[in-house]
Amino acid sequence: MLAIEFDNDVNPVTRDYVRENLDRAADEGYDAVVILLDTPGGLVSSMEDIVQAELASEVPVIVYVSPAGGEATSAGAFIAQAADLLAMAPQTTIGSSTPVGGGGEDLPEDLREKAVEKLSAQLRGLARDHGRNPDIGERAVRSGDSWTAQEALDDDLIELIAADLPTLLAEADGRTTQPKGAVLDTAGAEVTRVEMSLWKQILDLLIDPNVVFVMASIGLIGIVVELWNPGLIFPGTVGAISLIISLFAAQVLPVNWAGFLLMLLAAAFIGAEPFVASHGALTVAGAVCFVLGGLLLFEPSGGVYEVSTPLVLGFSTMLAAMMAFLVVKIVQVRRRPVETGAGTIVGSSGVVRREGMVFVNGELWRARSDAGEPLRTGEEVEVEDVDGLELVVRSRGA
Repeated sequence: MLAIEFDNDVNPVTRDYVRENLDRAADEGYDAVVILLDTPGGLVSSMEDIVQAELASEVPVIVYVSPAGGEATSAGAFIAQAADLLAMAPQTTIGSSTPVGGGGEDLPEDLREKAVEKLSAQLRGLARDHGRNPDIGERAVRSGDSWTAQEALDDDLIELIAADLPTLLAEADGRTTQPKGAVLDTAGAEVTRVEMSLWKQILDLLIDPNVVFVMASIGLIGIVVELWNPGLIFPGTVGAISLIISLFAAQVLPVNWAGFLLMLLAAAFIGAEPFVASHGALTVAGAVCFVLGGLLLFEPSGGVYEVSTPLVLGFSTMLAAMMAFLVVKIVQVRRRPVETGAGTIVGSSGVVRREGMVFVNGELWRARSDAGEPLRTGEEVEVEDVDGLELVVRSRGA
């Protein structure tokens, strides 16, 4: 018996993980596979791939919603109903599969109607083909109903309630599955548990929408900083790496590229601010584009794959604050009196080192008296003017 630990979202990484282990079970001659399921749902596309793999599996697939407090909701209900045998642990739930937008909001009426019709038909068909109550397709999808383990058993949505895996295997022994007609031989079976590898866990982390947004933000900020200060190297390097990682994750998620382009436009606006006299208009436009881009970054996916609104607002505020600080500093520099050049020496005091030469501000200058009198060594003078490369001074004793 191969036991697949599935306590995560339904996404491309967990999809590949389940499919690989279903293939492994067939290749290595396992008598059955049990998926230990605890998921809030996820991407419909990944769910459909997992369901197809379950239906096509040569090895009987048992789904066990566990542990206590676990759930098989949204996309998880479809994975559960695709099983040859479906069991739940006490104090678990199943159902609540109404399609919603990426932020949990209702879909537009026409889109929602199409999604409901499709998903309810899929769930209804899965339940009917496996000898269960097809009403789950209507109630879970159309009304968003959920069931506890006992309610699901009473409504004929599952076959068993089992307190733990050994109990499940004992009670499942000898049952004939529908529609495959396989007879389960699970009593006393040796269980091999598998979990996601470290690499898949890293990939699963990288495709988290919030991580994708943060990496994309760091990438854009790093590149903008490098444009402001060419030659720093570090911001540009970190920015490029972060941007590449975000693009890698974006290729396996339902990314709305309009949102991504808005974030790029925000970076362009903010990057241009120091070079264009927009008086902050580009910064404001960049912050607005950044917020809209972050919120639109992912397509509606059942409320699981969305970017946190506080995170988007936080990054946008940080960008705006950075730009406000930069603009203030630029204005201060432009208003500051000239601190370099020959003109800055006017009014300074110096000492005559020898006739015709005055030491001022650490420099030795050729000089002449404003009154046309010779300069005496050791005499203290004040610079009145600069005539080319010669100072015009007057004696401080005069």
